[in-house]
Amino acid sequence: MESDAQPEKRQAHAYLDRLSEAQLSAVRGLLEAMLDPAARALANAPVDDEPVTEEELHAVAEARESRKRNGGIPFKEVVAEPVTGTR
Repeated sequence: MESDAQPEKRQAHAYLDRLSEAQLSAVRGLLEAMLDPAARALANAPVDDEPVTEEELHAVAEARESRKRNGGIPFKEVVAEPVTGTR
């Protein structure tokens, strides 16, 4: 006897057979994300609704002004710098 999910699985397989390679790759990625416990926990995590403090707003504004004045640091330079300090 067929389980209740079997018709659904057969239909899903039929759809998969009709997909292009690119579409199949996208669906596979989606299925992997759905089945990955960490990805699922992240997707279901509550939105951070903690209010932003005045101090945080000031720090962000200060950082943006600094970047305007001094420019940013290219990513390649950031990752090329050796990590210093100990824990």
